[in-house]
Amino acid sequence: MNNPNGNSDAIARRYMDSLVIEQRLLGAEKPDTAVRFLGRDFATPLMGAALSHLQGGMAGYAEGARLAGAATCIGMGGNEELKACLATGAAVMKIVKPYADRAEIFSRLRCAEEGGALAVGMDCSHAIRSESPDFDTVLGSPMKLPAPAELREYIAATRLPFFFKDVLSVRDALTARELGAAGVILGHHHGLMPWAVPPVLLLPELRRAVGEDFLLIADGGIEDGFDAFKALALGADMVCVGRALMQPYAEEGAAGVAKKLREMTAQLASMMYRTGAADVRGIDPGVIHRL
Repeated sequence: MNNPNGNSDAIARRYMDSLVIEQRLLGAEKPDTAVRFLGRDFATPLMGAALSHLQGGMAGYAEGARLAGAATCIGMGGNEELKACLATGAAVMKIVKPYADRAEIFSRLRCAEEGGALAVGMDCSHAIRSESPDFDTVLGSPMKLPAPAELREYIAATRLPFFFKDVLSVRDALTARELGAAGVILGHHHGLMPWAVPPVLLLPELRRAVGEDFLLIADGGIEDGFDAFKALALGADMVCVGRALMQPYAEEGAAGVAKKLREMTAQLASMMYRTGAADVRGIDPGVIHRL
């Protein structure tokens, strides 16, 4: 990117750091971080983000989430990799790229459903290059922005809950709901879109627009459990953690991922305790203020 001021990761970080939290400790009870998500019970609302091509393989990454009682997404990779992740027993949401070759998309959706994945999603933002209007090519595979009719086909092609990844507007969230998606993952794909609005800034408006039954998953720059608390308070149902898990996985494998997720969940629980939230759904958005 030519202009470093347009770095969306830095913009999101500045906004997150501008959010402060009031304490409501008197009368508080020790909180429970357990959540029910897509019909399954998890120990935490934190989940692995859709990383790809990690050294050591994606199966270990998925296993780390399982050990922590968490769900996880996985990104690019073939069907054999997905099968290896599912074989760990992890609750996996498979994120599919918007391949120009539609057969690639249907193949990955079918593999996820047959393997018992938690859900599937599509990363539409990767269809367009960051600084030109051309369709992107990712690791030699041409991408294409699907038309609404194609998106309906992909949703209809699987019985699994379908999510659109990297949604950053009320307009796109409402479109996703109208198309039949179960929810959206908010994010800008590690700065793929310059000058992107911070996902957490949009959360309250999005929640008001889509209602309580449409799932909102926050992604992008969640560094600790305190960031996760802010996202949950502002309307997220779940929170993805990506880069914060990469070094622990590189150093300690699945055990490192599990350790980091548990550490972040403990931070989340501490903040819930301090703000009088007995459970994740009981976090009050009124405790969040902006400097």
